[in-house]
Amino acid sequence: MNAVTQAQLPWTREEFEAKLREKGQGYHIYHPFHVMMYEGKLTKEQLQCWVANRFYYQIAIPMKDAAILSNCPDKEVRKQWIVRITDHDGVDDQIGGIEAWIKLGEAVGLSREQVTSLELVSPGVRFAVDAYVNFAKQRPWQESVCSSLTELFAPHIHQQRISSWPSMYPWVKEEGLMYFKKRLTEARRDVEQGLSVTLDYFSTSREMQLKALDILQFKLNVLWVVADSIMLASTEIKTEGRDYLRQPVIKIEG
Repeated sequence: MNAVTQAQLPWTREEFEAKLREKGQGYHIYHPFHVMMYEGKLTKEQLQCWVANRFYYQIAIPMKDAAILSNCPDKEVRKQWIVRITDHDGVDDQIGGIEAWIKLGEAVGLSREQVTSLELVSPGVRFAVDAYVNFAKQRPWQESVCSSLTELFAPHIHQQRISSWPSMYPWVKEEGLMYFKKRLTEARRDVEQGLSVTLDYFSTSREMQLKALDILQFKLNVLWVVADSIMLASTEIKTEGRDYLRQPVIKIEG
C-alpha cells in the first residue's frame, strides 16, 4: 500500500482516541491565569472575577445540552444525555450545578445577586459562551457531542481545586467546593458517553476524524478565550506605559 493511500485510511479507534486526548495540551488548565490560580497567586478580587464570569458558562451548559437533545432523533441517546440537564438545573430538592456554583460565589465573598445578575460578566466571556451554545443549536448533534469532549480533561482540574484551594485560598469557605466534588463523578460518566458517540460517528474516515479534532479545538478555543477575557478584566495591564482602559458601561434606568 503506498504512502498516500495509507495516510487516507482512518486511524484505529484507539489511535483516534489518543489523538483526541492529545488535544488536552491546549486545555485552559495551561492558560497563564489558571496557572496563577493553581500556584495560589490570584488575589481575592481575581478569584471572584473568575467565579462570576464562569457562572455565565455554567448557566449555558443546560441550554447547550437541550440543543443537542432537540437535534437528536435517537431516543436512547436522549435518555442518557438528559441527565446532564438535571445535573445542572437540579431535581426537586437536590442541588444542581448552577446552584452549587452560586454557593461557590458566596464562598469567595460575592453575594447571590452579584453572581446571578451577570453584572460582572465581561463581553468576551459572553461572546465566547454564546458562540458555543449557537454551535450546539446549529450543528448535527454528533458534532455538538464531540465539542463537549473537553470533559476528557476536566476531572483532574476539579481534583486539583479540591486539593489545593483550602491551603492556597483559606479564606474560601469549604462548602463552596461542593461543585467541584459533584463534578468529579459526573464528568467521568459524561466523558464515557460523549467519547463513545464521537468514536462511533467520526471513525468512518480520516477526513471525519480530522473534522472531530477541529471541533474539539473549537471548544478548546472557547475556553481559552474565556480565560483570556477574565484575565484582561481582573489584571492590571499597561499599554505603552498607560493603564489599560476598560470599556465604560453606561447604565440607563428605564
